Amino acid sequence: MTMNSRFIEDYSFGKIVIDGKKYTDDVILLGEKVKSGWWRKSGHRVTKRDLKDVVTYDPDLLIIGTGSSGRMSVPSGLSSKLDFELQSHITKKACKKYNQLLEDPRKVAAAFHLTC
Repeated sequence: MTMNSRFIEDYSFGKIVIDGKKYTDDVILLGEKVKSGWWRKSGHRVTKRDLKDVVTYDPDLLIIGTGSSGRMSVPSGLSSKLDFELQSHITKKACKKYNQLLEDPRKVAAAFHLTC
């Protein structure tokens, strides 16, 4: 999938290209800063503790990419534990949404699961 923005340029199962660099580990995006190697204690389930870098960044909105087929779970109660808006989508859609939101005046972060 080719993206329309220059920031997230491409996403396919297990790989994302951001600002000209290829990543094969899950990533957290804090505006246009990339933190590779995002790991969750419970693997395919996101908790507030897994998002400590995002919480410190204090965005207005967090976009979570749940994988190419959406297998990563975002518990319904997670958003009530955070001080910012949360949206989750399959990673392909989450990447498109993130690129669009970089033009938005809100402070945006993302956490992308790249595989299943």
